[in-house]
Amino acid sequence: MGMTIAEKIMAAHCEEKEVRPGQLVFVSVDRLISNEVNSAIAFSDFERLKNGRMAAPERLIIVPDHYAPNKDIKAAEQCKYVREFCHKHGLQHYYEVGRMGIEHVFFHEKGFAAPGELLVGIDSHSCTHGAMGAFAVGGASTDQLSVMTLGKLWMRVPETIRIRFSGRLPEGIVGKDLILLTIRKLGLEGARYKAIEFYGEAIHELSMDSRFTLCNMAVECGAKAAIIPPDETTLAYATERCARPFTPIYADPDAHYEQEYDFDISNLSPLTAVPHSPDNVHAVRDVIVRQGEVPVDQVFLGSCTNGRMEDMRIAASILRGHKIHPKVRMIIIPGSQEVWLTALREGLFDIFIQAGAAVSTPTCGPCLGGHMGVLAQGERCISTTNRNFPGRMGHPDSEIYLTGPAVAAASAVMGRLALPEEV
Repeated sequence: MGMTIAEKIMAAHCEEKEVRPGQLVFVSVDRLISNEVNSAIAFSDFERLKNGRMAAPERLIIVPDHYAPNKDIKAAEQCKYVREFCHKHGLQHYYEVGRMGIEHVFFHEKGFAAPGELLVGIDSHSCTHGAMGAFAVGGASTDQLSVMTLGKLWMRVPETIRIRFSGRLPEGIVGKDLILLTIRKLGLEGARYKAIEFYGEAIHELSMDSRFTLCNMAVECGAKAAIIPPDETTLAYATERCARPFTPIYADPDAHYEQEYDFDISNLSPLTAVPHSPDNVHAVRDVIVRQGEVPVDQVFLGSCTNGRMEDMRIAASILRGHKIHPKVRMIIIPGSQEVWLTALREGLFDIFIQAGAAVSTPTCGPCLGGHMGVLAQGERCISTTNRNFPGRMGHPDSEIYLTGPAVAAASAVMGRLALPEEV
């Protein structure tokens, strides 16, 4: 019996001819990315080891992004510790504020992810990089310590789910809508510790930015990894960004899938996850009909889910020539310095600022209720982020509606949850 993409990549990285779901394997890790929060714990543990040595420091990519630029004194001390550790141990891939980005935008942007590779990120949304045709998983600080000292990691081989999107991609539908549909169908635990492979004509029509968004939120239905088989779009992106050779991996024709789904998206309209769960997903128009006017206090465009150039361009196309509603504040945070600079050069900042939005330097910031847009009690936010649990972006009595960039921008103009065609 053949193997899935996840199984083939894992087999190649533990030097086995084949692996099967449930098997524990000791895999080599091509690269690991971590932020200041989790790195501080791993680095502290490393310093407590006697004669601790790093197996492959060149595989570590460290990016301060959660509470950086420094939110407060505690964040400043944490960033200082991580910075000094990296300099002390000569870690060449430490990226300081002003030269970085949100880790799951920056990582693939700088060519650290390639098809066929096994990648670990010390953050739950590390599954983002499966859009490159890689096996990319999230981990904890102990996993980072293992990779730092051994270059390897014990891992259970996950079962794989195959999802096919039937039909052409409707106009205005992006990766955010496809993953919200997936989470609605599977629920929060429907893919727990499983890999997902995405197929279908609609996948080929997605930009790389939308593919990253699609894989990014797979963890919200419990997935360990999400993988899009490399096609011409993937290979062109990888060839441009990656300076090293890579080998695309595809599932065998007789690969076994624990479950297979077929989602017809021919008539899909923009979706939103309403409070208080990422799987509480409905068509935006249905929410408007059912709930009537849904007033908005804040709109946030950014995060590792929707802080890429496609998202900036879509929002700008809606905001151009309009003003943000006087009772709404809109915060826009490009996902990396590259996105920031490209948006500036394309004149998108002029559109954003003339509309009345605030534009920030790259940071996770408000996505995790950190800074740069924390919600007060009773406030409602239309957000392009990935989670809307109580208290995720601030006060536990605030509300978060998860949407794509077009709905977010339209809502900022209208002052309520709105569809793009209303602007």
